[in-house]
Amino acid sequence: MDELLAVILGGGAGKRLFPLTMRRSKPAVPLGGKYRLIDIPVSNCINSDIHRIFVLTQYNSASLNRHIARTFQFDRFREGFVTVLAAEQTPESETWFQGTADAVRQSLSNLRAHRHSHVLILSGDQLYSMDYRKLMKHHLDSGAGVTLATIPVNAEDAPSFGIVRTEDGLITEFYEKPAPENLAGKESPVSEEMRNQGRTFLASMGIYMFDAEVLQTLLAGMPDANDFGQEIIPEAIRKHPVASYAFEGYWSDVGTVQSFFHANLMLAKRYPGYDIYNTMAPLYTNARMLAPAKVLSSYVEDSLIGEASVIVNSRISNSVIGIRSYIGAGTTVENTVFMGADYYAWHDPRLRNPVGGPPSPGIGDGSYIEGAIVDRNVQIGKRCVIKRREGVRHVDAENYFVRDGIIVIPKNAHIPDDTVI
Repeated sequence: MDELLAVILGGGAGKRLFPLTMRRSKPAVPLGGKYRLIDIPVSNCINSDIHRIFVLTQYNSASLNRHIARTFQFDRFREGFVTVLAAEQTPESETWFQGTADAVRQSLSNLRAHRHSHVLILSGDQLYSMDYRKLMKHHLDSGAGVTLATIPVNAEDAPSFGIVRTEDGLITEFYEKPAPENLAGKESPVSEEMRNQGRTFLASMGIYMFDAEVLQTLLAGMPDANDFGQEIIPEAIRKHPVASYAFEGYWSDVGTVQSFFHANLMLAKRYPGYDIYNTMAPLYTNARMLAPAKVLSSYVEDSLIGEASVIVNSRISNSVIGIRSYIGAGTTVENTVFMGADYYAWHDPRLRNPVGGPPSPGIGDGSYIEGAIVDRNVQIGKRCVIKRREGVRHVDAENYFVRDGIIVIPKNAHIPDDTVI
């Protein structure tokens, strides 16, 4: 893996994850009570002996830069780095990144500064665990110039993805989000287990392994092509042997509020699809050195509780409670992602860092929260009711939003006592 560079695409403005991306880039969105989305691909790389990693981004990148600088520091005895490459004006380009392919094209000069024979392109908004060494071996054994990681899906899910068709392990056709009535004949050979589940269509995961020369040739030969999935990959299939690496583990694209919500709650299940307790493939993040969580006279069921949280005489069910959360007495939290806080609710505001946000983040006594995403540093007053309403799909209000029926309380919001949402 010494000849491999990893490039993680940080995404654009993250509109599908708004308002979680109102003040941060998509890879910096908190996940699972203590992590951030960027931790997933970076941890996969580290666990696969890949230690030269670029993260391409251009929107709200300050918190992402800060998290990466604090978290991923390799020792001086190996050539390792995790570097953020933000869009910048250069003699070759004076524009912002126009898409995934354009982002890599504009960053090629930085890649060329490092010895490499292959480039691994990854997404910054997916939840999965993959050993990229197996992907690399499959790529080399196939003799292909490009390899796509693919996952078997059923006919119901296929229209949401780019679908490939394979013969003898090589991709012969690519269909971008085919309509349900056009799926016939687009099946590919899959394992017996996948076939028995009806998962006979191979969807592109947005994970690409390129020979370095092939990548540069494709990007140079298509100077106006901005997207890998819609433009570069179809052209690669026409001009080069392109292999499929079928992946059958857990994988979720968490690029929307709904998928983000369900992925978080999945982690709190008794038998989650993604195992955050896997010691063979640990998930790395910022080591904050926080105190343990404290639960006082409370009932907690099928939930994750982040470090330094304090829960007082409350009921927590099917929820993810983030770091430094304070949940007051007589409170109920169900089916909710509560991201916690960057500072303690009981600390003197004049001494805390950061200096923004409401004075006492957390949930006041006697409140009821159900079916919501509550972002960092939110203060919810006493006796508040925040609950999903049947038929309400999309709302933009002063201090809350509704996306796909899920209530989202944005970062640093202050919900007064006795509020009903």
